[in-house]
Amino acid sequence: MIKFHTAGESHGKALITVIEGIPSNLKISESYINLQLKRRQAGYGRGLRMKIETDTAEILSGVRFGKTLGSPISMIIKNSDWENWQTLMSVEQINQKIKKISIPRPGHADLVGISKYNYDDIRNSIERSSARETAARVAAGSIARKFLEEFGISIGSFVESIGGIYPENNFSVKLFSNSLPSNFYANSISEKADKSSVRVLESIQEEKIIRKIKTAKKNGDTLGGTFITIATGLPVGLGSFISYDTKLDAEIAHSIMSINAVKAVEIGEGFLSAEKYGSKSHDEIIMKNNFIGRKTNRAGGIEGGISTGLPIIVRAAMKPIATLMSPIESVDLSNMKKVDARRERSDFVAVPACAVISESMLALSIAKFFLQKFGGDSVEEIKDNFNNYNKKLFSRIRKNFKS
Repeated sequence: MIKFHTAGESHGKALITVIEGIPSNLKISESYINLQLKRRQAGYGRGLRMKIETDTAEILSGVRFGKTLGSPISMIIKNSDWENWQTLMSVEQINQKIKKISIPRPGHADLVGISKYNYDDIRNSIERSSARETAARVAAGSIARKFLEEFGISIGSFVESIGGIYPENNFSVKLFSNSLPSNFYANSISEKADKSSVRVLESIQEEKIIRKIKTAKKNGDTLGGTFITIATGLPVGLGSFISYDTKLDAEIAHSIMSINAVKAVEIGEGFLSAEKYGSKSHDEIIMKNNFIGRKTNRAGGIEGGISTGLPIIVRAAMKPIATLMSPIESVDLSNMKKVDARRERSDFVAVPACAVISESMLALSIAKFFLQKFGGDSVEEIKDNFNNYNKKLFSRIRKNFKS
């Protein structure tokens, strides 16, 4: 069972992540993890914090001579901005008066946080609910991603829209039609998306989006958008319909929905399928090259909570950032009077980063279910189990149903 935990505050000393359940003998390096952390920080519309921080993960335990030991892997990502926040974020009690934040931002965890945890300073809500925490998730997810690559499973993403601006030719159409070449790997779509400053696949769309972001900046406003995350190379059989918490799609929806500011998740055609006849919604089963195949992939690679072997397609929507430079109405909790919401250093758009984070979350979910299916203590043992399953799957089906 793969599990991970993160710790740390946005302006504290560092972020910490611990991931356990990774088998022994997986080759991993800090440079591999740091490449994913760098991708998370990119994108037009990010705030000033990205100019201060250069996120790098240092592996503290669980790896020796470039290979995992099978023990928990811990990593630290230091916050460069800590130097400017040592007083405000001191662990020890200090003999200095600190101005408390009393004006919550609509759309953020400010008000609900102080209500739930009985804080007397909104700063306490801000620090842990900040999307800064997702850097630690990407570090953990990078190890899960590397594990999946050992078995030919690839993960990628692209931004579908920002501010309601969609591409003329949406790549998702090819995904749902199952018309991609057999040698398509999901990370190739990330490589293409990473060449765009907003991680879209069309240059005309990129130009339109950048113009809209500039308008949002000028008006002190923010933008959200949608993104698609893909996994290819999966075997048939990850997940189960036996219980509610064993369904692969439920696990994925939970992990993507947990990302800051994500407000909707769908797998496959999702909401669109609710508008169609069943005959136009389900994926017909066919024989293809003497194997069982599908005409389409409208289900997004999952049926009955179980992977079909086709690409997993996850679409998610991120709301606009809650911090506005031209703030909307709020209440000052110190006097209960109407005021403008508080400003806090933030991004104008973070959809490109959110898509990269979703890759790590998807990797963690798939790796968890992959290990449940093909469990073992070392990478070599798991490969034996995996290869044996794939080699005999189709012959077992034919044998069981032979008349």
